[in-house]
Amino acid sequence: MKRKEENAAFRTALEGKDIPILTLDEKWPLLFGSEGMPAQIEKTARELDTLLDKQHQVREKIKEVKRLKKKLLDEIMKLRGRLMGREGDAKTEAILDKQTSLINDCNDKIEMLEDQQIGLPREIYQVNFRLMLQTMSFCYEYMQQSTEQISAINAWISDVRTELKKQLIRKQESELDNYNIYTYMHQIFGPEVIELFDMKYDPEKWHPRIAQEGEIE
Repeated sequence: MKRKEENAAFRTALEGKDIPILTLDEKWPLLFGSEGMPAQIEKTARELDTLLDKQHQVREKIKEVKRLKKKLLDEIMKLRGRLMGREGDAKTEAILDKQTSLINDCNDKIEMLEDQQIGLPREIYQVNFRLMLQTMSFCYEYMQQSTEQISAINAWISDVRTELKKQLIRKQESELDNYNIYTYMHQIFGPEVIELFDMKYDPEKWHPRIAQEGEIE
């Protein structure tokens, strides 16, 4: 139900808009990131590219037939010029008839190709519109998931920072306790007795005052 509501909202937002042909946009594939394009979107993109290729081929074919028609018309003009004042030139008249027939064929082909071309823009728009809806749906879901992941990571970072602060306080308290114990025992028993404990503790490392004065007070 939620997906239908989202698509309806996306469709309303897109209606009447001048939507670019997505598969011709170099930035469009970048929307899918490292995960790559979903299979359904890739299928629709291939369908769109097929229609675009067909449209291009039809246009090129129309241009080709029109070039041939122009060439035939030029030849007919020359043939008619040759026939001026030369009645009974059966050979030239036969060529003229053939060229005229070829021009009629060209006209039929152009009409057929233009009929094919009529519906293509609408088909392309519909498939491109569908592709845009699929893209928007993908991006929306991806951003929703990413937002949830970002929120979870932010919460984890906040927890870690809090725990880190606690651990730093515990560390500082332990260091201070060690320093106080070491200082007291050093003053009471002297360095010879302290060495018997085999303590791996360097007071100069943990207390800046000792590092500066070089002795225990």
